Amino acid sequence: MKTRILVVSFLVATMTVVGQSGKLKKADNYFQKLSYSYASLLYEELLGGEMDSPKMKSNLAICYYNTGEMKKSEATFAQMINSDVATREDFFYYAQALKQNGNYAESDLWMEKFNKIATNDTRGLSYVNNPTYMEKIEKQGVHFTIANLSCNTPSADFGGYPSTVNNDAYFVSSRRKRVFVQNEWSWNSKRFLDLYKSTIAGTSELENVQLITKKVNTRFHEGPMCFTFDGKHVYFTRNNIEKGANRKDQKGIQNLKLYRATVDSKGNWTNEEVLSFNSKEYSVGHPSITSDGKTLYFASDMPGGFGGADLYKVALNADGSYGKPENLGKQFNTEGQEMFPWISNDGHLFFSSNGHIGLGGLDVFVMLPNKNGGFDKLMNVGKPVNGQYDDFAFTMNKDNQTGYFSSNREGGKGDDDIYSYVLTKPFKQNLVVEGIVADLQTKDILPGSTVYLKDDKGMVFATTTADDKGAYSFELEPDKNYVVAASKDKYYGDLANFSTVNLNPDMETIKQNLELEKDPGLALYCLVTDGKSSLPIEGVKLTIIDKTNGSEFLSTTTPETGDAKKGIDDKKINDLLSYTIKLEKEGYLSKTVVYSQRIVKPGIINVHEELDLTMDKLDIGMDLATLIDIKPIYFDLGKYAIRKDAALELDKIVKVMNDYPTMQIELGSHTDCRSSYASNEKLSTNRANASAAYIKARIKNPERIYGKGYGEYKLKVDCPCEGAVKSTCTEAEHQQNRRTEFVIIKM
Repeated sequence: MKTRILVVSFLVATMTVVGQSGKLKKADNYFQKLSYSYASLLYEELLGGEMDSPKMKSNLAICYYNTGEMKKSEATFAQMINSDVATREDFFYYAQALKQNGNYAESDLWMEKFNKIATNDTRGLSYVNNPTYMEKIEKQGVHFTIANLSCNTPSADFGGYPSTVNNDAYFVSSRRKRVFVQNEWSWNSKRFLDLYKSTIAGTSELENVQLITKKVNTRFHEGPMCFTFDGKHVYFTRNNIEKGANRKDQKGIQNLKLYRATVDSKGNWTNEEVLSFNSKEYSVGHPSITSDGKTLYFASDMPGGFGGADLYKVALNADGSYGKPENLGKQFNTEGQEMFPWISNDGHLFFSSNGHIGLGGLDVFVMLPNKNGGFDKLMNVGKPVNGQYDDFAFTMNKDNQTGYFSSNREGGKGDDDIYSYVLTKPFKQNLVVEGIVADLQTKDILPGSTVYLKDDKGMVFATTTADDKGAYSFELEPDKNYVVAASKDKYYGDLANFSTVNLNPDMETIKQNLELEKDPGLALYCLVTDGKSSLPIEGVKLTIIDKTNGSEFLSTTTPETGDAKKGIDDKKINDLLSYTIKLEKEGYLSKTVVYSQRIVKPGIINVHEELDLTMDKLDIGMDLATLIDIKPIYFDLGKYAIRKDAALELDKIVKVMNDYPTMQIELGSHTDCRSSYASNEKLSTNRANASAAYIKARIKNPERIYGKGYGEYKLKVDCPCEGAVKSTCTEAEHQQNRRTEFVIIKM
């Protein structure tokens, strides 16, 4: 009987595991098809069972994230995020869920962890490069006033796409209940989206709402749209409605496509057609057209992008054909989602992203136009448009002042709501660096020079070419350190450092001219390196004096590369070069060397290959006598008066201490082992105090040095000779023990 019960129990347990395995497989299949709502219901049933795992919890957390259940998403991620199976995307979306739930500090911690395991991901780099992003967004001020519209319903409502020829506006909504038609979207179990038409009232309210004809609205999604400037054509987003196998991609996903229709005199949409660059294998949607009608911007996850959905543009040719879609590049796109582009009549490109650093979920960003028809600066549009929830579908009316955006923030009427706005503070880039590139000697302008804008670590932000007047300009961001550099064929380059930190944000221009030295065929090149690490030293004051006439040949400060180059235009082959080279940098021992060589061939003369241009760092505990050329300090037998030859050596210490007015030194005097302990200690103390007194009389703040006699207690060569012990040291070894040390005890 017992055996029978055990067998039955085993069979029941086995059948349960098999059933759970099938349910997990079905849930994973839904997950792969983006049917997050259906998948989450099955995953929830498996929690705590045999099939429960960190990987399953990851999928469930992502389902919750995509269906907008952020509390559940955060809690579920927290149960698996420290497991071995947690991926970089788990880290990222856990951080995003935390932020949407208002847990900004913890979200930032997880973004730091995300960056450590995804070192080249622009989403992490965007965060670590902008640790004060919240402060910067707040600092730019408020650009809008906003209002929730009365036309919103408990269902999803978003958009606000203006007509270009009348006072109508269109939006997207899931408010329609359909009879006898499957109307539930498996992504979030909500109704499919339709397009609605309305009239813009004086207060920007959308009134007289009516569903667009059934010929436009299918039983699937219709979404973001735009009109051409003349109002004769409309571009809109819709699910792929092809029949049979042509409807879904290889994963079973019904992607989005872009459609175009003709708008007749009565406002009806006719002659509907599918754009040529659509595909059932990826989504294309969210159109916006420039005011000149020549360029269409859109979003797509087509192959070759940076991650999720990217922003693209395509030329609209005069004959009605299309150019080749172009990805807008890493200036716009990240490994995350970039969607809902909208190009205003004055050239500002707005879009939503969860990849660029923001306040939570999808944030609205704007790319500011430049004078060359491109874009220069990316800005988060800030509060009140953006918040911790999803903010998207930003559009702008023809006046460039009013428009609409959508959000699922708290305080709305239901799901996604439409908000109107008024632009109260224009977006503009005020900080500009500009200047002229010219010849150093003749001061003639140098058109065609290449000019680079870099950060203080050498990363190039932008490149331009000096115009026919030798002029260049770059737009800047506040609170950054910059380097601007210029180069031209047959010239040596020039660079300049400047900063926008703490500058008035309303300041218009920073003037920075650049002067290039013509390559005369001969040049002196110096590379200054650290004596220990051999790495280049930045910030060294390098002064070169021509000994033949006493004139200053070069005075500069080394850049990060630790080098400097200067053309020699007054010498020729077989002439003698004679220079005094002085190196100075705080925290390093100053150095002066003499270079004297005859020119044997044209080209660059690498001084550091013939002279020692290394610098020694001044560290606590270091003996200065090991760094500078100090000969042994001698005293007369049994005496401690400072001799003339000793004074010459002590003067070298005087110079170093005057060069470094915060340096503190212990002057230690040592004897050899001959004579008694007591007499050696007394003699060394007297000599140390006498030497220290000599230096004190010649430096500022004389308390910075004191003498200490060690006698024979610290022999460098161990050969004692006290009492009956007979020394085995040579006279040279005794000399090593008779020494004076100048130990740095404080800088």
